Amino acid sequence: MIRIFRHYISSAYLFLLIIEFCSFFAAMYYGSDVRFLFTTSWYSEQDITVASFVFASALSLSCSGLGLYRRSLSWDDYSLLARVSVSFSLAIFTVISIYYLLPDILIARSVLIYAVIFAFLGIMVTRFLFYRVANLEHLKRRVLVIGSGEKAQKLTSINNSFIHKGFTLVGFIAFSDEHNQVVDKSQLIDSHDSIASVSEVLNIDEIVIALDDKRKGMPVNDLLDCKMSGLTILDLMAFYEREQGLISLDNVYPSWLVFSDGFAQSGLRVIEKRLFDIVASLTLLLIAWPIMLFTIMAILLEDGFHKPLFYRQTRVGEDGKNFNVMKFRSMRVDAEKNGVQWAEKKDYRITKVGRYIRKFRIDELPQIFNVLKGEMSFVGPRPERPEFVEGFEKRIPYYRERHRVKPGITGWAQLCYPYGANEYDTIQKLQYDLYYVKNYSLFLDFSIMFNTVEVILWGKGAR
Repeated sequence: MIRIFRHYISSAYLFLLIIEFCSFFAAMYYGSDVRFLFTTSWYSEQDITVASFVFASALSLSCSGLGLYRRSLSWDDYSLLARVSVSFSLAIFTVISIYYLLPDILIARSVLIYAVIFAFLGIMVTRFLFYRVANLEHLKRRVLVIGSGEKAQKLTSINNSFIHKGFTLVGFIAFSDEHNQVVDKSQLIDSHDSIASVSEVLNIDEIVIALDDKRKGMPVNDLLDCKMSGLTILDLMAFYEREQGLISLDNVYPSWLVFSDGFAQSGLRVIEKRLFDIVASLTLLLIAWPIMLFTIMAILLEDGFHKPLFYRQTRVGEDGKNFNVMKFRSMRVDAEKNGVQWAEKKDYRITKVGRYIRKFRIDELPQIFNVLKGEMSFVGPRPERPEFVEGFEKRIPYYRERHRVKPGITGWAQLCYPYGANEYDTIQKLQYDLYYVKNYSLFLDFSIMFNTVEVILWGKGAR
């Protein structure tokens, strides 16, 4: 994993993105060569270079938006052929649009067809080789865990659903002061040697401290020896933040929040965030207005002109201030006659049009106007209802910290966790929201924006 503008990304997937970009770039060259194999080419070297760059950029961004470079993508959600097909369709549409707007770089349809064929073959071969090579044991980081209790045991499941496993847990070292040893005995390293010696023998790359109670026998001198020998030493907070993109509520403590880097929300960041929100919202409005118009017509056809098109609801915003969020109405007018409640799967209150627009997040589009008014950001934690927030702040530690920034139309938690329908889900999503608040950057906002395409097209987490 490497950190770019405070956000962790997989170095393996970054390398894959670069390789596939080069493959897409070459595909246009090969497409031109095949098309003009027996005749003189119509295009200069510069024409093909520009066309190749546009083609490769569109495909790479499209594949990124469909989650094909997301490490947390599981085998259950992978569907490589489906994702590649959708990615290529979006990219081709984008390339044709660019050719229409900039006819000076127009490339013949036959060349584009050949380029698409070569690019498709290229990504399939690249993916096949990547998942064979990247998951070889000797290429993974070898991790030694200090601890054998419940916190150590939880580390064994982090890699379970990932297609590419970036590390392997070599073993666990238990201490006599630990009274609650739950790690499987076969995974325990029984040695009287120092931690540095064990690490050298086992070829360890990094050490993670996962003691249930650090006050009982923290091996400071041994760990200092390891650190000075060049090994990476991480606590659980840093490990979870890097590997899962969250702030672990099970391990967080007030002094960590006080002394950790990040959580800066003033100065230039406020200005750049506001400019980003305005540009992103106006761009989305320019693209989405036909969809919004069609949605209005669909709601009117289903419910008639006497029922409201929009639904306004009080939500909690920045610094705990309430505001009225605006959505297309997707439920019956009397949906909350029995009081406030969570949306459920196959909710009987949702209209026919509502079921469709909720699945693809079209009902969220009017929130563009909340962003332009300054009540929301384009990217940020999703705003919650005050009826729920009041209880959450009493029962869930650090819940109010998510209100340090403006709520967003989309967010890090929406990409990483499905729809939340109870308090447990709220706690899980809070961990991702805190990661966003801590590590905000324009780079992270752009990353979330691109990957929101996947959420929309796949209908992830919608109810």
